Amino acid sequence: MGYQIWLTGLCVWMSVFSYSFISVRSQSAAHGDGTIEGTVSIDGKTAIGKIDDDFVCATLDWWPPEKCDYGTCSWGRSSLLNLDLGNIVLLNAVKAFSPLKLRLGGSLQDKLIYGTEDNQQPCTPFAKNTSEMFGFTQGCLPMNKWDELNTFFKKAGAEIIFGLNALYGRTMQSDGSAGGAWNHTNAESLIRYTVRKNYTIHGWELGNELSGNGVGTRVAADQYALDTLSFQSIVQNIYNGIEHKPLIIAPGGFFDENWFKEFIERTSESLDVITHHIYNLGAGVDTHLVERILNPSTLDGEADTFRRLHDILKSSATSAKAWVGEAGGAYNSGRNLVSNAFVFSFWYLDQLGMASTYDTKTYCRQTLIGGNYGLLNTTTFEPNPDYYSALLWHRLMGKNVLSTSFSGTNKIRAYAHCTKNSSGITLLLINLDNSTTVQAKVTFNNTRRSRHKHKHHRKDIIRLPRHYATESAREEYHLTAKDGNLHSQNVLLNGNVLTVDSSGDIPPLKPSYANSSTPITVAPLSIVFAHVPNIFLPACR
Repeated sequence: MGYQIWLTGLCVWMSVFSYSFISVRSQSAAHGDGTIEGTVSIDGKTAIGKIDDDFVCATLDWWPPEKCDYGTCSWGRSSLLNLDLGNIVLLNAVKAFSPLKLRLGGSLQDKLIYGTEDNQQPCTPFAKNTSEMFGFTQGCLPMNKWDELNTFFKKAGAEIIFGLNALYGRTMQSDGSAGGAWNHTNAESLIRYTVRKNYTIHGWELGNELSGNGVGTRVAADQYALDTLSFQSIVQNIYNGIEHKPLIIAPGGFFDENWFKEFIERTSESLDVITHHIYNLGAGVDTHLVERILNPSTLDGEADTFRRLHDILKSSATSAKAWVGEAGGAYNSGRNLVSNAFVFSFWYLDQLGMASTYDTKTYCRQTLIGGNYGLLNTTTFEPNPDYYSALLWHRLMGKNVLSTSFSGTNKIRAYAHCTKNSSGITLLLINLDNSTTVQAKVTFNNTRRSRHKHKHHRKDIIRLPRHYATESAREEYHLTAKDGNLHSQNVLLNGNVLTVDSSGDIPPLKPSYANSSTPITVAPLSIVFAHVPNIFLPACR
């Protein structure tokens, strides 16, 4: 430890830290030029949460091209049944994460059968039928398509979570619920086929949005728990003697406190992961989505769901961990030029930060491709701004989550983690204000720092020569909208447009460098990841 000394001259943060992701004080230092000073305070004693290394997850859905919302058909050929698996941008986009969790599922998964040898029904695709639940008939996954998908997943290095049909064998009741026990025969046949073909599945998930009041229909918590016990027994039996055991995941629905509490109590020894879904911004047709995204109170609202689920898990006998199994922000396929544009990164990255502080292990974004909320453009496969936001998070934000608060303005969202695969910490600062630049000073509690003395004290970001980009320099990644247009589908990283090249390669994400002793400049309506390498925290050991 001779290389390190106690950091001097820093404020000790005296507030009581909780699981809350951000707290704000009213005072600020104004410069009169649209710039204010603020302070990021980080408690480095212990981590307040831990995420998976592969925290970032995205979904692939079953919706056919005929899926339309509010007169707009935004899904194209993005279904698992017709996606162009030969597209090089798609392959490179997934490979860039090494690995990316992919959750295969969605509304139609509970109307999907599997064309295995013992399936007695015709294996036909989904067809439009407005009298049916979700507007489509039953569909089928042919095994040759399942083979093709697994070939792609292996090539891309993806980790697969497969959502099983949990309505199979049930009957619809007069009250709109689905009654009876789950018929597991078709699902069991698919799992056996998958194991026989040596396909690796990271987790099997039972059902989609059948919890609480459900979407389309619902299943009572006690019956769902019984079905989950059967599900676990089947998976254990099939994977007996196989080294890699998949996760048992459920229920993949919207959080209903009473339903989830009963379900968790009844499945305490049979479940690895509890999944819940988030669409907290309202319908995609809503013309006020941008106002909600940039409203701190709206963003704060989802913390209650994370907190209540966290408390249920903490007080129960279960060892299951919480995941966000699907989150698209705006339901019914999102909104074009909002949920697939730069402005959505304010919501998305805030969600990743918030979820982490409540010990959420994985966060699955709806979608990788498809609808108006894809990380990739549904037609061209070009990455949308949120793709690069997700990739930066994946590469920079490590497992250990730090208690972080910001004083100066309520328009700054602040999060910090121990840095992934490197020393120091990485901060995420999100400026929701459209006219105010923030100079963010960083202070620590229980922190050590390197002996290196800085000879330069410039407050602006400087691009340093290679030989100066040492452990004393702070790496910064500033994300802004092209031409300042929040509805742009192009994002600038440190002033440069990010785009794939002619070979379909994902561009490198290069930082700018700044003196670690200077404040971090956060421009209006911008997002900054800042890696501070020469900080040594007990929480990061």
